[in-house]
Amino acid sequence: MTSHLRNQLMEGRAVLPRVGSVVQLETQHPAYAVLDPAGSPVESVTPYLRDLALNDNSPATSRSYANDLLRWFRFLWLLNVTWDKATEGEVAVIVGWLRTAPNPQRRRTRPDTPQPGSVNPRTGKRYLKAGYAPATINHALTVVASFYDFHRDLGKGPLMNPVPISEARRRALAHRSPAEAVPAFRRSRLRQRVPATEPRAIPDAMWDEFFAAMNHNRDRAAVLLYVSSGARASELLGVTPADVDWPAQIVYVVSKGTKLREPIPASPQALVVLAAYIDAMGMPAPHEPVFRTRRGPDKPLTYWAMRRVIQRANDRLGTNWSLHDLRHTAAERMANDPNLTLVEVRAILRHADLATTGRYLHARVEDLFDALQAHYQRPRLQPTIAPGYDPDDFKAVFGG
Repeated sequence: MTSHLRNQLMEGRAVLPRVGSVVQLETQHPAYAVLDPAGSPVESVTPYLRDLALNDNSPATSRSYANDLLRWFRFLWLLNVTWDKATEGEVAVIVGWLRTAPNPQRRRTRPDTPQPGSVNPRTGKRYLKAGYAPATINHALTVVASFYDFHRDLGKGPLMNPVPISEARRRALAHRSPAEAVPAFRRSRLRQRVPATEPRAIPDAMWDEFFAAMNHNRDRAAVLLYVSSGARASELLGVTPADVDWPAQIVYVVSKGTKLREPIPASPQALVVLAAYIDAMGMPAPHEPVFRTRRGPDKPLTYWAMRRVIQRANDRLGTNWSLHDLRHTAAERMANDPNLTLVEVRAILRHADLATTGRYLHARVEDLFDALQAHYQRPRLQPTIAPGYDPDDFKAVFGG
């Protein structure tokens, strides 16, 4: 029976019971806990999440890791395997399930919703597939491997990590500088191949209609700041009045990676629209975010609310741009500006790896449309004979 259940799970034909939960705590170390089906904290997970928080990881990271561990324990509970007796066989089951089972976050109820994995005819971007992405599967494996490494170091877990590791990868990345290219190495077993996709920026020809779809100065100011500064979504939404240096045309954000308050550029147009928005809604308290909700109680604009702004614009335009595409647009414009070096663009975007910035250094066919049309319509060059040469001699030597 257990063997049959394992095969059913691996093929995505068995349902994984959604038992247990992740809850937020009143403490900071840890900020989250994983509860078992009876509502009690999972004892082996709590010290791991506490260690994660004490190592200066963000609460969002703790929540993400807690959810991945909850999924792992749901498999162990269903298969009746204790966490310290798990083997690579259980890891193979969860990988097979993630490769075949539908992702509940991809579920759509509207009948006119595009098919998962299809291509939007206007943007050329694919819609998300119905299942779990390869990067999501690899992240789940990383979390489980880290969990077992933690307990092994404390002498409380199995000596052999159930998640296969790649020694070649560890050696290749051990002493690599961020300025160096990523060396090639073999993936470890069960790790998924993540396709190398080009970042999708909004072409200049489609930017005007996208900006026109913003129907409020708050939304116009936000997208202009995103596309002129390259700020990440959550970074910009946390900007307060004290973070805007109007004369210097600089906005300060708390960087996602370093958690430092760092300056980013802002275009004059973005600051003009931002000033108009603040004049209309009133200046918030110095410690409160500038971007606020428009309806209901006054509160900061959240990532999900800003994401909904982009979705409403997509519905009107028949596109599928995402909030992160605004950062891609800024990065591509800067990287292809001959007046900016790649090192300068890396500093503006605050990339840890120069290779990440280099991904934006390319020309796109849609951006070269006018130049290509002129190329196609240009008359074919006709060979001519330089003055002083006899045409009959050329015919005799080279043929008519």
